[in-house]
Amino acid sequence: MQSSLIGKIEKARVYASEPHRMHVDHLKVTFHGENSDHDVEILDDAWSCSCGFFATWQVCSHTMAIERVMNGMVPPLPLPQAQSA
Repeated sequence: MQSSLIGKIEKARVYASEPHRMHVDHLKVTFHGENSDHDVEILDDAWSCSCGFFATWQVCSHTMAIERVMNGMVPPLPLPQAQSA
C-alpha cells in the first residue's frame, strides 16, 4: 500500500475518534419506523420529520434517535413548547 494512502487512513482514524470536529449542515435520512418510513432532514440547523407527531411538537422519536446516534455532530433539537388548550 502506498505510504500516502496509509497516512490518510491513519488521519481518518484520528478524525473518527474526534467527532467534535464535525458538524452536519445538511442531512437527509429515511427512517424505517415500526409503522412506516419517515424522512428526517436537517437543513440550515433546522430539523424536520414527515411523521405526524413532529408536525405538532417539532420533535419526535425519529429525530431524537438521530440526535443520539450523531451525538454532538448535529444541531440540538429545540425543546417542545407547551401546547395551548
